[in-house]
Amino acid sequence: MSRAAVIHSPGYACDIGVHVFPMEKYGRLRGCLVAEGCVNDAEILEPAPATRAELARVHGPEYLDDLEELRWTRRTRGSELPLTAEIVRAYRLAAGGTTLAAREALVRGFGVNLGGGFHHAHADHAEGFCYVNDIAVAVRTLQHEGAVRRVAVVDCDVHQGNGTASLFRGDAAVFTFSIHQEYNYPSPKEPGDLDVGLEDGTGDAEYLEELERALERVWAFAPELVVYLAGADAFREDQLGGLGLTATGLESRDRLVLAGCARRGLPAAITLGGGYARRLEDTVAIHLATCRVALELGGERGTEEEP
Repeated sequence: MSRAAVIHSPGYACDIGVHVFPMEKYGRLRGCLVAEGCVNDAEILEPAPATRAELARVHGPEYLDDLEELRWTRRTRGSELPLTAEIVRAYRLAAGGTTLAAREALVRGFGVNLGGGFHHAHADHAEGFCYVNDIAVAVRTLQHEGAVRRVAVVDCDVHQGNGTASLFRGDAAVFTFSIHQEYNYPSPKEPGDLDVGLEDGTGDAEYLEELERALERVWAFAPELVVYLAGADAFREDQLGGLGLTATGLESRDRLVLAGCARRGLPAAITLGGGYARRLEDTVAIHLATCRVALELGGERGTEEEP
């Protein structure tokens, strides 16, 4: 069995109608991983949906009631998505998947959720295709269970993780870092512990230099767990992004984050985040490269001495 755990549910893909969000990417990614022999289908773990109690550590009761009762209110309409029982279950499954990825990471080094990364969801409302903040649910659940105390969120989506930043603001036990396109959604930004806003068109070299510098702050925080949001939408052909990264640059990004975790013996839970390339194949290929890096490095934790 691979050192890194891989988590997926067919329920991640739900009917949202004609939309820029490619829900079919989840199943395609799983199929590619199995076809390439990266993981056996029987090894892939299927999560349970996050419970109401788990969601309630992050989201308010009125908002959760809206979701359960499928009420179109000021709290739900910012999702820019329909609201159906199938969709709500998909987001609860994603939260369960990221929680499972984090639990497995503590045991096996890395856990990869082939979904999740819904970092725009706030405590009391949806935003930007995000109904449930799976990152925050996973962090709060593991903290509640006493499995970890200090957690770092490394968010490399093209859009700033405003929901995650707002949910953890003032919490000294959670360090939120986002590197993103400055002049893009959301506006205004929600300040996190460390935000690196990049100019339009920023390419591989500058991006990687900025990321490497910022990661020193993450490592200095000394987290017990890293939750990595590996958004594919920093790709230069993304429809909702405006950075200039190549597929090679994105793979280097993943390697920089995950090799840094591996060298320090830090468990890492990986989520996919956004990805809206003009060709679905490009989005899937970028996510596939992230998974390959995680599967390669997941067994190499703590192999180098830290100064």
